[in-house]
Amino acid sequence: MDCVQTTESWASTTPTLTGLIKHLQFYSKPPNFNFKEFMCKQNDGVCVESGTTTTTNSRDRRRAAVLICIFEGNEGEVALPGGKRDEEDVDDTATALREAMEEIGLHSSLLQVVYTLEPFISAHLLTVVPVVGILHRPQEFKPLLNPYEVDAIFDVPLNTFLKGENYRVVEREWGAWRYICHIFDIETEQGDFVVGGLTASILIRAASIIYERPPSFGLNDHPFPDFQQLHHTLKTLP
Repeated sequence: MDCVQTTESWASTTPTLTGLIKHLQFYSKPPNFNFKEFMCKQNDGVCVESGTTTTTNSRDRRRAAVLICIFEGNEGEVALPGGKRDEEDVDDTATALREAMEEIGLHSSLLQVVYTLEPFISAHLLTVVPVVGILHRPQEFKPLLNPYEVDAIFDVPLNTFLKGENYRVVEREWGAWRYICHIFDIETEQGDFVVGGLTASILIRAASIIYERPPSFGLNDHPFPDFQQLHHTLKTLP
């Protein structure tokens, strides 16, 4: 079954969201970098994952998806539930929607899935696919926190991740390489939170695509790359 519904199927779609949906549906992704395959090649075709050995044609169990849930509010609000793929999940969209329901009680019937971003890779070599969904009727969403998986639920204006305010970086090490980690110190009505690492990288990318502009802080204004940039650098190594 096709999880992407047409704009016409949502009677309450606003002009702003209609434009966003069309923009995402016609956006071309950059070429994907299969980091797992790269690491396998570096090990003569053998992948080592958490103490176990698998071949490159084994089913990829180190895959996850997160939901970037956008609704029209204060310049576009965002939530990011997600988790690892289960065997019964038919694709990344199914994973993101299932996790959203399990973690915060967000039912898939309230969402219009419009796009999936290119995969990201975590520092633990987990492939994470961001799935963009539009919440057309946010007033119908009644958050139900799963205390076993989620400590708190909050929403943030998406353009926050393009602004230099409350933005900083910290340096990290991954093997022999150093990289920078994007950090946002977020103040919300629900409390103060820190959004960083992979989540911050995903939201910077999503905001850049949706608002069609780069962040005000320079992604290359640092002595080291971020973790996603590091992947692309490693790809070019002999």
